[in-house]
Amino acid sequence: MKNVVLTVSCQSTRGIVAAISSYLAEKGCNIIDSSQFDDLDTGKFFMRVSFISEEGLSGAEIGADFSAVAAPFAMDYEFHDSEKRMKVLLMVSRFGHCLNDLLYRWKIGALPIDIVGVVSNHFDYQKVVVNHDIPFHHIPVTKANKVQAEARIMEVAEQTGTELIVLARY
Repeated sequence: MKNVVLTVSCQSTRGIVAAISSYLAEKGCNIIDSSQFDDLDTGKFFMRVSFISEEGLSGAEIGADFSAVAAPFAMDYEFHDSEKRMKVLLMVSRFGHCLNDLLYRWKIGALPIDIVGVVSNHFDYQKVVVNHDIPFHHIPVTKANKVQAEARIMEVAEQTGTELIVLARY
């Protein structure tokens, strides 16, 4: 069995959830968690479905002909194999409880991610981060340099191969 996650975004309309769940059932998949959100201001629909492929198919194999389901809804979608650890960049400011919780869960193996670095606009948690053998990036942010600081953060994300940025009380 393989754990797979499907993420979806598109304009909100009737039938999206039914189309996705029917497709997964036809592929021999068992949905173990599903979350969805309709943004009423923008009319966008977002969904995350975690499921098990009882036949051991990968996300790529399951998604091979998903475009037939996605096309009528103009869906943006991605299948992710849960076994593949995502490269995560953490961002923290002066409150460290969220950072400490994430680092603890990561260290004990409860959070299956690869932390590629921590960005902060303060030095408060540099020692904690370095003691975990994680690169620390100090990028001060002021009103005067906000655009440049954000560009520097994006450079760090690109250089580290970041797939997800987590704001740990940043």
